[in-house]
Amino acid sequence: MSGGWLAAGTARALDDRLGAARFAATNLRKVFPKHWSFLLGEIALYAFVVLLLTGTFLTFFFRPTNAEVVYDGSYTALRGITMSEAYASTLHVSFDVRGGLLMRQIHHWAAVVFVAAICAHLLRIFFTGAFRKPREINWLIGVTLFTLALAEGFAGYSLPDDLLSGTGLRTMDGIVLSIPVVGTYLAFFVFGGQFPGEDIIPRLFALHIQLVPGLILALVTAHLMILWHQTHTQWPGKGRVEGKVDGEPTFPHFAAQSAAYFLFTFGVLALLATLFQINPVWLYGPYDPSQDSTAAQPDWYVGFLEGALRITPRLSTTLWGHTISWNIFVPAVVLPGVFLTLIALYPFFERWATGDARYHHLLDRPRNAATRTAIGAAVIAWYGNLWAAGGNDVLAYTFGIPLEDTTWFFRCGFFVFPALAFVVTRRICLSLQRRDAEIARSGVESGRVWVSPRGGYHEEHEPASPDERALTGVRQPRELVAERPHHLVPLPTPGRIKAQLRTRANRFYLDYNSEVAGGGQGDHDGRTDGS
Repeated sequence: MSGGWLAAGTARALDDRLGAARFAATNLRKVFPKHWSFLLGEIALYAFVVLLLTGTFLTFFFRPTNAEVVYDGSYTALRGITMSEAYASTLHVSFDVRGGLLMRQIHHWAAVVFVAAICAHLLRIFFTGAFRKPREINWLIGVTLFTLALAEGFAGYSLPDDLLSGTGLRTMDGIVLSIPVVGTYLAFFVFGGQFPGEDIIPRLFALHIQLVPGLILALVTAHLMILWHQTHTQWPGKGRVEGKVDGEPTFPHFAAQSAAYFLFTFGVLALLATLFQINPVWLYGPYDPSQDSTAAQPDWYVGFLEGALRITPRLSTTLWGHTISWNIFVPAVVLPGVFLTLIALYPFFERWATGDARYHHLLDRPRNAATRTAIGAAVIAWYGNLWAAGGNDVLAYTFGIPLEDTTWFFRCGFFVFPALAFVVTRRICLSLQRRDAEIARSGVESGRVWVSPRGGYHEEHEPASPDERALTGVRQPRELVAERPHHLVPLPTPGRIKAQLRTRANRFYLDYNSEVAGGGQGDHDGRTDGS
């Protein structure tokens, strides 16, 4: 009784001062829709939590310094070798700390899954149009989180100071040096002098455990707060409209599912770390600037950068005694910067092109936004080509192909694969749209064939279910189609050029776009079931 009285008294005291009961009563009833694709963001969140937990453990044993020591630990193959304290402490964690290797591997697997989950989550948001008004800010936050995750992964990957990560740092040094005018100054600042310097490991450590995680934590918090305020998106269905979310309440259903899903994610990461070796730094040896290893491959999320460097032809310019290496600066600095900037600005470009300033809480089926889906497929093909090009030497050796041939294959693929993916994907989406229109018009095939008295055959169709009608009852958003501008004197003034470009961009999207009938998408008859 005393324990219950104490808990009740504490709850009343907190409610009197903070209004916690009213806040909880309002927010614990908040509804979240159910769909497996919504779990992709949760995987990223839970992988980040695992990273924080395991990273805290590893900081107790890791020594972030370039100071040289002679190794005398348990791994006999490297005893007596001079190495940095960072590498020696990594070996100590792996072989002499109880559970240290397991924690290292969980940490590394969690980093790989974290970036992969962010990518998958961004792709889900892109293909379903979840970035549209009013969620543009959360899209920008997501792209920033993706960029920070890349930086965080590279910093952590470089800390052990082994031969593989040291080669990656050497590559970064070359990229920084390629920046015109300020490259040498930036390289000296980053490394604390001539590469490899004495300051890079401590600086990467500070970035890896303080600055970048703090930014990620702040942005994740802002992301969740905005999501909570704006409500979750949901897939179209029978009776679903833009202003109402169908699903399960936060407590107890969603809270219990989330807790179980966190434990499941942690368990899968632990299982991966137990059964599948990752980043065995003891096999690579300590970093030596005079050495390199064959078939050296970075973690997958920076593979596209490696591929871009490998397929770019030699190109440099010497001006006033200074050489600009365009074959490094363009693929490693300009290309990633432009790529990430275009991704961040895409929602605003689509809104400008389509003129769609409406609020959207219902998601698009990817087939119904054929142009957007085709653009996404083209970007995936472009990224995948660069990622595969990062292993052109491994592919050449494995399949017995000349290295020059694999290089030219990926150079051609840089242009051909995205265009091919765009055309094929849009045709597939349009075919699926026609199939949906046929189902809405004629119903679903029953498999029963009837013979008429005159000897003819016809197949019986059954009416589509209410849920199927809600999905297949689509329309063209003709109210958004921009009229072609007509000028008496077609002079190429800036305003007229802009109008022509916007009209063509508008039709480029909307001639291949359809929307679920009803659901608050602009229909005037109030239909919500797709009939």
